[in-house]
Amino acid sequence: MDAASKDTAPQSEKEPASRTRQITLRVIRWSTALVALAGAIVLVSASWVSIAAAGHLYDADDAPEAPVVIVLGSQVRDGKPMKFLAGRLDAAVQLVQDGKVRAVLVSGDANGRSGNEIQAMTEYLVAAGVDPDRIVGDEYGLDTYDTCARAVQTYGVTKALIVSQGLHVSRAVALCRDAGIDVDGVEGACECNRLAVVRNYAREWLARPKAVLDLLSGRDPAVVSPPDGSLATVSAG
Repeated sequence: MDAASKDTAPQSEKEPASRTRQITLRVIRWSTALVALAGAIVLVSASWVSIAAAGHLYDADDAPEAPVVIVLGSQVRDGKPMKFLAGRLDAAVQLVQDGKVRAVLVSGDANGRSGNEIQAMTEYLVAAGVDPDRIVGDEYGLDTYDTCARAVQTYGVTKALIVSQGLHVSRAVALCRDAGIDVDGVEGACECNRLAVVRNYAREWLARPKAVLDLLSGRDPAVVSPPDGSLATVSAG
């Protein structure tokens, strides 16, 4: 092998290795940038929720009066509310018993993967002593944004309390206030295991950017229904 061949061979071997390093560095830079962007979006959306909900969060004991309390649906099992949903319903029962609200709007998915949330919520409230004539069910509250939009557009709600747990109640308040409801949030209790709480907190952090996107888009709820005056009649009684 002559001298030229000796110089050329190592160089040809170095070029693929150099290109591989460049590609790897480029992937790392882009990945880091995307992670930073995602983190920034989550933090900005979380800040918006916190600011929008500030001063509007209460326990059931010190909640203000309102014509109606909105209870957000969640998973059921064998036709019964699971612990998160039961905690929300218990808070609504207390609000009714304390005379702070006159009507209950149970809003969720009547065709949910775990079962009929509306039926389960209604039956739970009635078993706890709430007059069934005070309960109105929205079967198309498919997510929190839809619940708030439909409360205004379909049921004519202008002032309300809304019940959920932890970070979710803050997001619900922010979304409903943006929809035009003078709403305050009520914290529902939950005798839940730590894993369930952590999982729901993680999911809530990820849900906040979607909430901001929904607001920016101004989308209609997934199901648009004609006006329904049943809630106004109940809450005025």
